[in-house]
Amino acid sequence: MSNNQTSDKEFPKQQQSLPGSQQAQTPTPEVLPRDYPNGKLAGKVAVVTGADSGIGQAVAILFAKEGANVVVSYLCEDDDANVTKQHIESYDQRCLLVASDLSQESNCQALIDAAISEFGKIDILVNNAGMQVEQESLTDISSEQFDKTLHTNFYPHFWLSKFALPHMKAGSSIINTTSITAYRGSDRLIDYASTKGAILSFTRALANNLMSEKKGIRVNGVAPGPIWTPLIVASFSPEEVESFGQTTPMGRAGQPNEVAPAYLYLASDEASYVTGQVMHVNGGEIIGG
Repeated sequence: MSNNQTSDKEFPKQQQSLPGSQQAQTPTPEVLPRDYPNGKLAGKVAVVTGADSGIGQAVAILFAKEGANVVVSYLCEDDDANVTKQHIESYDQRCLLVASDLSQESNCQALIDAAISEFGKIDILVNNAGMQVEQESLTDISSEQFDKTLHTNFYPHFWLSKFALPHMKAGSSIINTTSITAYRGSDRLIDYASTKGAILSFTRALANNLMSEKKGIRVNGVAPGPIWTPLIVASFSPEEVESFGQTTPMGRAGQPNEVAPAYLYLASDEASYVTGQVMHVNGGEIIGG
C-alpha cells in the first residue's frame, strides 16, 4: 500500500512469548521517520476558505511553506487576501484568489470549478470560513440572523465537500473548523455554537461514510479555543476584547500560527491513520468528546 501504510491482510499468523521481539515480527513495524525533502505537502493543491486573515490565512501560508499550491477563498477583504497571496508566492507556490459569498450554493460550486480549472485537482479542502454575532438571549436571535449564521458557517461545509469529493482521490483530506463552543456551548453565541456542533457531527459522519465506501479520503476537524483574529474585534465589545482569552488555563489567547500546525498535520501523510477526529487547540481547557 502507498504511504508506508499496512493493512491487517499483510500480517501472517504469528505469536511470541512476552515481551516479544520486534526484529522477529513479520513484517517489522515501521518506526523510522518519514522523509519530506520538498515539504510535507509537496505537489498538493489545497482549497482554504476564509483564508484572507486569521486562522485561514495562517493555514494557507503554512501549507505553501510545505509545498502546496493554494486556492484562497474569502468574502470581500481584498487587501488582506492579497497579503495572503504575497506570502504564498514568497514560497514559490501558486495562489488563486477567489472572492465569493459561500453562503450561496452556486458560489461553492464555482469555487471548486475554479480550483479544478486552475490546478486540475484538489488534494486538501479546509472548510474554515465563519461568522458570529453576540446576543444576550435566545429571544434576541432573529430568524434572519440564525439563517445567516447557518448558511455562512455550516452549509458551505456540506456544499464544498459534496462538490470537491468527485475530484479527490485516496490520500486526500478534508479538514473542518469547528470550535470549543461545540463542546461546552456559549451563552451569548447560541446560534454560532449550534453550527459548530453541526460541523462536529458532519465531520464524524462523513469520515465514517468515506471509510465505509473505501474512498481512502480522510475527514477531520480542528476545534480552536480563543484565537486572536479579526472576527474577535468585529463581534465583541471593547471590554471583552481587552480580556479576551485570559480565562484559559494558559491565561492568554492563542495566535493563528499556533493553530495552523494542527491543520498541517491532518492534511499531511503523517496523519494517514487519523480520520473522524478533532484536534483541540484551546490553551489548555480539558473537554470531553
